[in-house]
Amino acid sequence: MNQKCSTPALLASLTLLFLAPLGCTSPAGDTQPEAIFPKGEQGPTQNFTGKAWNYGLVPNDSTYNTVVGNVYFEPGARSNWHTHPGGQILIITDGVGYHQIEGQPRETLRKGDVAQCPPNTRHWHGASPDTGMQQLYIVTNTDKGIVDWMEPVTDEVYAAAE
Repeated sequence: MNQKCSTPALLASLTLLFLAPLGCTSPAGDTQPEAIFPKGEQGPTQNFTGKAWNYGLVPNDSTYNTVVGNVYFEPGARSNWHTHPGGQILIITDGVGYHQIEGQPRETLRKGDVAQCPPNTRHWHGASPDTGMQQLYIVTNTDKGIVDWMEPVTDEVYAAAE
């Protein structure tokens, strides 16, 4: 049987697929976010405190000049300070975490939040101490570069009140 799907129906189906609720707790009561994508490769210890896992979704190329991927930060894990020459957008898909642009208060991020990191602006992001965080990252204007890693975020900065 050959079925046709209208564009509005297809878009509605895709929207539901990507925006369907994802539970944050398992039957055992754990607070580990549910994964949308495979866990991927563990991030290098020189760029992360704790364990962060990266799964690339859209590789860099000269057509889109964009890199897209998923990162899962285990509870307490965080990136080092870093910049993106062309900027970065974060979309939180599950869990609870933090994001901070240098000189600004630390923000708490939850499922559905979006954070923007302007070009060449020092920032970090990661999970809360008790709950992991899943995020999609979009690195834009990659023809300018992708990421410049810096020093680790101290425990004092990570724990600082908002």
